[in-house]
Amino acid sequence: MIRHTLVCCIAGMMLLSTATAEAQRGQQLARRNRVIPLFDGQTFNGWVTPDGSPVTAGWEVVDGTLHLIGKGAGMILTDREYKDFDLQFEWKITEGGNSGIKYRVKSYGGSMLGIEYQLLDDPKYFDNVLGKGSTGSLYALYAPVGDGDQLPTNPPGEFNSSRIVVRGNQITHWLNVEKLVSATVGSSQWHERVAASKFNNREGFGENRSGLIMLQEHGSEVWFRNVSLRELGRTADRRRRPLIPVVGHARR
Repeated sequence: MIRHTLVCCIAGMMLLSTATAEAQRGQQLARRNRVIPLFDGQTFNGWVTPDGSPVTAGWEVVDGTLHLIGKGAGMILTDREYKDFDLQFEWKITEGGNSGIKYRVKSYGGSMLGIEYQLLDDPKYFDNVLGKGSTGSLYALYAPVGDGDQLPTNPPGEFNSSRIVVRGNQITHWLNVEKLVSATVGSSQWHERVAASKFNNREGFGENRSGLIMLQEHGSEVWFRNVSLRELGRTADRRRRPLIPVVGHARR
């Protein structure tokens, strides 16, 4: 009788342990698949200036968009870091506009830099030639792959849908459901391209596994909406970052 009771207790503990482990895995999976709205459509919650202060000037929330008013507005950043993620957002730009969204942003000698998804009114800058500064490019490193040198971009004043997927060392850029860029961070090709770029003096550029997300100001009026992120795999440190000195930060 005692032996039977002991066996039942052990079996019950094993079942409880298995159920607990499955519940924990389920919770982890739910967290990983959770979509995080980086912009709630009404406030600047979750966004700060380069020195960690609240956003009070240069940007406004209007009609459910984050609106960068124009030159001198300054960049804004998320108040926490992200590691692996699927970031989706909609954006529109004025005629002749130039902007970008950066990720894995960190301080390089006082300059806030990161990998950039370029936003541009391409016809004003390029004559039907896709380059490393075209919309959807991994700025300065990888040009987008288009259909006959044409990007699936809507004209200035109309919204576009973009997506950035970062999983480990693999990065992809999408524009209006078309994949434009695929890159492997840390590969021989990556190092060759960094060495040939303006970032050749930034050791380990883009190789940090986590970082902030930045909405860039580059002198143009821009609108962002439906900015959301789904974390993939392990999350980054959720603590708020330390204040960043604004002296010497780079716009690119």
